[in-house]
Amino acid sequence: MDAIVLFLVDYGYLGMGVSAFIAGSVFPFSSELVLAGLLLSGLSPWPLFLSATIGNVLGSMFNYWVGTLGRMEWIERYLRVPREKVYKAQRWMQHGGAWMGFFCFLPILGSVLSVTLGFMRSGVVVSFLSIFLGKALRYALLIWALDKI
Repeated sequence: MDAIVLFLVDYGYLGMGVSAFIAGSVFPFSSELVLAGLLLSGLSPWPLFLSATIGNVLGSMFNYWVGTLGRMEWIERYLRVPREKVYKAQRWMQHGGAWMGFFCFLPILGSVLSVTLGFMRSGVVVSFLSIFLGKALRYALLIWALDKI
């Protein structure tokens, strides 16, 4: 994984966007390492924030799209999200609907939430906005904390 992180760091803002997309989808990856490496190497925080947020939101929207395909077998087989977790997330999300996408920034649970939003056919605009808000806040706080170092 270190080689992949170094490769993505070499590509600057584009590498940040790609790593954030991968991390935002169901594939296990840490965009925070790439963000820290790029920020500490002197890249500007604002473009890093934009590329990280956009990439990560697009990764979650990819999960949303996969969820809209609506086949539990595919979700279990290809995304490796157990049926029980999807059903549990559905029950939890009944209370907040598409606004629950705000919590898609959480590790592991975030991928399940974004797939479940699509599976439940939650409103795409509200889902997008809530996912964007949660992920933007996370990256803003992370950049702020790293900038203090």
